[in-house]
Amino acid sequence: MESDEIGKPLEQTTSSIHSLIRKITPSPCTSQRSSTSSRRERIPDKPRSGSLSLWGFLKNCIGKDLSQISQPINFSEPLSLLQRLTEELEYSELLDKAASCSCPYEQLAYLAVFIVAGYSGCTRITKPFNPLLGETFEFDRTADLGWRVISEQISHHPPVAAHHCEGKGWILWQEFTFETRFTGNDIQVTPCGEANVEFQEGNCFKWNKIITTVHNFLIGSSWVDHQGVVEVIGKNNTEGIICNLDFIPYGGSSLRRIIKSEMRRVKGQVSDANGVTKWKIEGNCDEEVRITAVLSEEKETMILDEPRIAWKSNVLPEGSENYYSFSKFACQLNEPEDGVAPTDSRLRPDQRFMEEGKWDEANQEKTRLEEKQRRVIRERLELEDEEMKYYHPIWFHPFLKEDGSRIHKFNGNYWKSKEQQDWSKCPDIF
Repeated sequence: MESDEIGKPLEQTTSSIHSLIRKITPSPCTSQRSSTSSRRERIPDKPRSGSLSLWGFLKNCIGKDLSQISQPINFSEPLSLLQRLTEELEYSELLDKAASCSCPYEQLAYLAVFIVAGYSGCTRITKPFNPLLGETFEFDRTADLGWRVISEQISHHPPVAAHHCEGKGWILWQEFTFETRFTGNDIQVTPCGEANVEFQEGNCFKWNKIITTVHNFLIGSSWVDHQGVVEVIGKNNTEGIICNLDFIPYGGSSLRRIIKSEMRRVKGQVSDANGVTKWKIEGNCDEEVRITAVLSEEKETMILDEPRIAWKSNVLPEGSENYYSFSKFACQLNEPEDGVAPTDSRLRPDQRFMEEGKWDEANQEKTRLEEKQRRVIRERLELEDEEMKYYHPIWFHPFLKEDGSRIHKFNGNYWKSKEQQDWSKCPDIF
């Protein structure tokens, strides 16, 4: 694709993003479910796994990128990575609250809490299914939560997902890729790319994601920790405003030494363009987060307002440990729904078999789908037309950012196609 073709969607996107925010209303083709009461609250229990040896599979994986290694479903959960990205929206009311804030510093404080809350579902040690190239996932919660999301897997190697959500007074989008490495007894997931949100009045912020590590994957009691600094940077109207969120790694070498209040701790602050702290943020990403306004700061002494609890994690349903420790929201992500694109994650036969407890069938289907994907990619690369050799996203367009890098943004066509039930552009991936 030539550079001028890349630039065209950028102009279209920047000129229409505010109208997109203003026009988010339920469409005739939205989900047939009109309330959360009609949605399921659990999935079938996880069956007892077979005699598959972790050592037998992982002994050749040390130091390698696990995203490029075919893995049996025994280490997985019945959700795709596209659905796991959407799981970050379980606490979307924090974005609604941020959108209602007139002060950009308070708005950024609530956005920061939303980012922290997004890691509350990342304490499970099971891995999501890697999406097939061209796989999509939509989730229309306009009727009850006020937002709808569409994601598409736009690259196979490296694996890249494009994600777009329209909410009440905000739009969230991101391009997500990652590397996964097995380091002996731990698995480390390193995300790349950036996430963005724009609020109705034009305030825009971007941020990075941090490393997640599954400790004691082979020996001992497994547990998950996050580490790194999320830097949330203001753009456009909020240029110069910044928030640093420090996810503090737990230093205990044994689970017995773990003090719950010290696990998954997060500390941060919102600062203005002059580096003056306006809000303080503190808590645990799997329990609760408190925010505190800084009333004044003199000679390194801060006068603080009363702290407020901005977020508390939802309690997992009783017995959820029997079905992958899913929350009610996570259970709804893979619930079958009519009218979605034929490439939707909920239509993946291997993932559906796994949810139903048919693991042998799931592993067979997973092998078939991956072999089909490799065959299609090989056939495409043998074509003479250079443009036809590579996958072109259906629902997202590439454009150049100011720094010269390329990112994909939603082209606005998915919901129109759903209303017309026109899926003629979708590839046959299942």
